[in-house]
Amino acid sequence: MVFQRVFIAVWLIAGLVLAYIGWDYQAPFSYEPVGPRAFPLLMLGLMCASLVYLLVKPTPLSQEHDEQPMDAPTLRKILVCFLLLLAYALLFEALGFIVSSTLAGMAFARLYGGRWKGSAITSVLLSIGLYILFDRILDVPLPQGLLSGLEI
Repeated sequence: MVFQRVFIAVWLIAGLVLAYIGWDYQAPFSYEPVGPRAFPLLMLGLMCASLVYLLVKPTPLSQEHDEQPMDAPTLRKILVCFLLLLAYALLFEALGFIVSSTLAGMAFARLYGGRWKGSAITSVLLSIGLYILFDRILDVPLPQGLLSGLEI
């Protein structure tokens, strides 16, 4: 457990140093109101908070396999994940954020054993919620695609 704590502490220090370096970053131009530094600082903040939690309560080391073996079903699942992400990236502009995110969310949920009803409800609500967060609150423009006729 000592090695885990040392590893976590090193990553925590690295995250804090990167956050300190990025705090004063100012881009010469910005096309978004929140600016280019908000996302990296948010990610570093979440990473550091998670690392503090892991430092206080680390996972004990186990002698058994912690990871799944790389058998044929696992490799197929990885390939399907890759293809889903590729399809999401290719259809993002055409379908729009809400539709493409809903379809991708449902596909991923089903791939990992989610039920149809729960996958659909969660994907729709999450897609709409993220669209409102980014497009309306953070003022980051997202494509509407198929829903461009609606005033969302």
